[in-house]
Amino acid sequence: MRHTVTGDCREGAVYGHTGAVRRGVESTQQQRHILVQTLSSKERAMNRYITAVIAAAAAITIIPAIPVYISGRMNKPAAPHTAVIPEAEMPEQPADEGFYKVLDVNTGEVMKVPVRDYLIGAAAAEMPASFEPEALKAQIVAAHTYAVRQVLREKESPTPELCGADLSNDTAKYQGCLTDSQIRHYYGTAYEGNMEKLSSAVDEVMPYIMTYAGEPIIAAFHSMSSGVTESAENAWGTPVDYLVPVDSAADTEAPRYSEEARYPQPVLEKRLTDAFPGVVLGEDMTGWIVPGRTTPSGTVLDAAVGDMTVTGSDLRTALGLRSACFTVTYRDGEAVFTTHGFGHGVGMSQYGANAMAKSGSSWREILEHYYPGCCIVTDTGM
Repeated sequence: MRHTVTGDCREGAVYGHTGAVRRGVESTQQQRHILVQTLSSKERAMNRYITAVIAAAAAITIIPAIPVYISGRMNKPAAPHTAVIPEAEMPEQPADEGFYKVLDVNTGEVMKVPVRDYLIGAAAAEMPASFEPEALKAQIVAAHTYAVRQVLREKESPTPELCGADLSNDTAKYQGCLTDSQIRHYYGTAYEGNMEKLSSAVDEVMPYIMTYAGEPIIAAFHSMSSGVTESAENAWGTPVDYLVPVDSAADTEAPRYSEEARYPQPVLEKRLTDAFPGVVLGEDMTGWIVPGRTTPSGTVLDAAVGDMTVTGSDLRTALGLRSACFTVTYRDGEAVFTTHGFGHGVGMSQYGANAMAKSGSSWREILEHYYPGCCIVTDTGM
């Protein structure tokens, strides 16, 4: 893979990030083979990024509300469709069409990475190569959409720490993307076969991205849902037309779909008091955490923690739970949390996508299912 240096930003942006790529690769490898129990800093950072993107979009666009819930069931959304819109309706593309400018946080260099290489690296970082080809293609289109949206976002409002780049290889803040040497280390003896599989998938879908109202979408994805995906409104506070709950029942058969996390009283007390300064906890541990409202997908929206009310997302972060879809019981001096799914639950479920592919669905059908109402279009900047 070619990586052409186009600039240097050794001061400022790199401070405190030395070794971030290596640590990101190790974290990625662990996620591919065993789904870690604790919520990763990467997901928390990506949640903040997506929340900021949604907030920015809401500031300039009136986003219609998502379908309302009646008796705990969601009104069926409009049937999704696929279309190729005229080039004139596509967002303006960056001048350097065949490359993305990626800041290397280890060296401070801004590299020109060919789009094809970037998408192969993103696929390797974000989804196991053992997944079905159609699921990999769906992931690649989502990754491409993310990158195009990020390029346009940086063109409109540059992020100072990126030093003129479009993206960064800091996996705590941006989409994962492995270099060829990292992929070789990760795959080992399976490198040739896996690279052939990824390259073939990228070559088939590289021209495509997803749009809504003529703009690249927020292509959110997660490992596995509770069985029904979550809405952006419930997860991040702002409704997005195409990030709404859809069925993903196959997730309930995914590895480690349901997990228990146990916290002895002293550990739980420290976690809660550290995360929520000033909270007053009573003597009876069984009253420390009482889940409140939940969504039809099972996500805990809020919970009473001692004398405070906190969001389910904040409580999940404080305790390092695999998802905000959880219940809590108390036994033998411990708080026992049972979680379902892994991740924020918004957008495409990776395990759900793989199950759909195994059942014969194409990458287009997978994307149409998880991002209802969006268009699959040719990226005219390619």
